[in-house]
Amino acid sequence: MSSNLHPMLNVAIKAARAAGAIINRAALDIESVRISQKQVNDFVTEVDQASEQSIIETLLTAYPGHGILAEESGNAHGAKDSEFVWIIDPLDGTTNFIHGFPVYCVSIALSVRGKIEQAVVYDPTRNDLFTATKGRGAYVNERRIRVSKRTRLQECLIATGFPFRPGDNLQQYLQVMGDVMQRTAGIRRPGAAALDLAYVAAGFSDGFFETGLSPWDVAAGSLLVQEAGGLVGNFSGESDFLEQRECLAANPRIYAQLVSVVGKYSKFASVAAKQDAARGVASRKPGTPYDVAPELGDAVPAAADADTAPAAEAAADEAAAAPVSRRLTRIRKAPGTDL
Repeated sequence: MSSNLHPMLNVAIKAARAAGAIINRAALDIESVRISQKQVNDFVTEVDQASEQSIIETLLTAYPGHGILAEESGNAHGAKDSEFVWIIDPLDGTTNFIHGFPVYCVSIALSVRGKIEQAVVYDPTRNDLFTATKGRGAYVNERRIRVSKRTRLQECLIATGFPFRPGDNLQQYLQVMGDVMQRTAGIRRPGAAALDLAYVAAGFSDGFFETGLSPWDVAAGSLLVQEAGGLVGNFSGESDFLEQRECLAANPRIYAQLVSVVGKYSKFASVAAKQDAARGVASRKPGTPYDVAPELGDAVPAAADADTAPAAEAAADEAAAAPVSRRLTRIRKAPGTDL
């Protein structure tokens, strides 16, 4: 731990590393880990629970008057009326972990009066420690990080997460993914949202979008992105996203272009935009390719990729993003916003 870091961030780092040690020990013999199922495709292990307990004990030992919001135990621990609340995901990417797929992490954030001020995302498999303090920048292993500098969506690598819970609107998500896929260099689904956001902050990927997320999935990662110069919000581009179960993050230019593509699928979109999105989902027959770019008004060959996409399409994306970019500028300048 560094003496130059905020004291609360130092405590969070200590908690994350201790949890990471628990996870790494368990990963040596995954077959012996006891697994239960919270709901279909939503797993919890004894490692999640041990990791969470370790984190909570470390945090409350240092700050007994703080509150806790954790994935497995909710707000059962800590003070109930504190302005300081630690938001914890003890093992983000549990499904990856139980399969031995080495993409998972520990996520710890501190919310002060509703604003995220400290963040740690720790990847125990690579010993990568992502940290941020509000107003002090974002770092990985004490090296300053920044979001990518790409400005053309068709050159970007975008991360996402697939719906996996009963009741998730799979058809709409496939339409969203199809719209994004045909405008980018590629889409990835690593399986740990906190790490996805950390990678956007580090410039390893250019953007991220996902629905169905809880505060512990995105709290720490969102501060990393913002402190690395990026933007985070809901699909409509609004900054109040933490409790809204949809998250979009990218560098500012790509963020605006992504909003122009996925904004109509937001639950906060206008009625007309939602109707447009619904028509797209309803008109697509199962098994058919995504061959229409609704907001461009032109057909795009289903087999086209980022390398063969016409320049006209890129220009249309830029034009569509322009009003969104102007709106985001106004949002960023509005008093009291994180953007």
